[in-house]
Amino acid sequence: MQSVNRIGVMALTLVLVPLLIVGCGSPDQPGEAAATAEGEAAPAAEEAAPAAEEAAAGDTGAVSQASPWPEDEGEAYPADAELPVRQIPNIPEAAEAYYAPDNYHVIAQTQDPDATPPEEREAGGALTWIFTDDGEKKWRIGDRGQDACSYFFPDMKRVVFTSTRDNMDMPIGNWSDEREYPQGAELYIADLDGSNVQRLTDNEWYEAEISISPNGEWIVFGRQIDGKMDLWRMRSDGTEEEQITFTDDWQEGAPFYLPDNETILTRAWKRSQYGQVRPTPMTVFTVKHDGTERTQRTFDETMNWAPYPAPDGRHYVFVRIVEDNNWEIFLGDLAGGEPKRLTFNKSFDGFPSLSPDGTKMLFTRSHGGFMSNLYTYVMDVSSLGIGPDQWTGEVPAITPPEGAAGEPVAAR
Repeated sequence: MQSVNRIGVMALTLVLVPLLIVGCGSPDQPGEAAATAEGEAAPAAEEAAPAAEEAAAGDTGAVSQASPWPEDEGEAYPADAELPVRQIPNIPEAAEAYYAPDNYHVIAQTQDPDATPPEEREAGGALTWIFTDDGEKKWRIGDRGQDACSYFFPDMKRVVFTSTRDNMDMPIGNWSDEREYPQGAELYIADLDGSNVQRLTDNEWYEAEISISPNGEWIVFGRQIDGKMDLWRMRSDGTEEEQITFTDDWQEGAPFYLPDNETILTRAWKRSQYGQVRPTPMTVFTVKHDGTERTQRTFDETMNWAPYPAPDGRHYVFVRIVEDNNWEIFLGDLAGGEPKRLTFNKSFDGFPSLSPDGTKMLFTRSHGGFMSNLYTYVMDVSSLGIGPDQWTGEVPAITPPEGAAGEPVAAR
């Protein structure tokens, strides 16, 4: 959308590729929580990478104001510029986090010393962790290789995730460069405690950027074949694979379902521009999961990265670059119009996602140089009125702005 070593690797390039599920993936709907939700932590919780835990930020999770990093890059934004924000404590560096249906548990790719280290990079690899947004409980799902995007099933009994766990003999690749995507990345499902891992795909293609429909019937993901990235879907048990997009130049990714269980929000860039224009121009689209009704939603030549839909079926959060190469999060409208800026911070903010009830936004904030020392934060967005009670049952239409460089593209 929007993967593993994006946590550290993406600090090295402006040509970014969001991995996800859940690239990243979309949340949702209530369900009976597994035993770990309200009872004791999963067995793996207490053994969740002690070395990585020591590297976790010392923040207590208190509500903070906009904080510039580093401090010498000009004046701080006004204290009231942002809605209330807090860091999730007791968690190592983590990114691309998504809420569970209970609006409390979180799944994310988390720096872990047991992960396969990336080649020639300072940052370590990531594995899939689940933790609560107060940092009180945490446990690990993946145990080897490198993990990327992940997502909760609506029943909150299983998760889906991307991993190289069974292809560790293949080149590690680079999750942040489409020319080097890990071709050993496969899709898996597991129980909430990390047991009963089941492999869904078995090939030598890159597969990641996964999420699940609100009704739990479909998994949507990105697959790269011979350099071409398209969207695919499969049933929740891995059957009935079907390609959704068939575009030659557009590279679609980070697909997430809207509340109607058939419309997908995605972003795409052009292969012909990749590496030639920086930052890479990215466009937001919606498309039906049968490949029809592909609709362009943004019409500028800027980077509209990592879009994630709100439960109201109309709005979405995404990342844009403002002055001084400052990456900030905005709230967009599928019907068009000027987006609303949500973060005001002198360092990187990215990987936004929303809780199923529309009251909280997860995002990643840098505690150092560009995209380094990344930690997961929660913003209180309850005042925005983007919850599921605002869903009208229809995805809004859009009229391209006058003079916009719209480029309708057939999905098939």
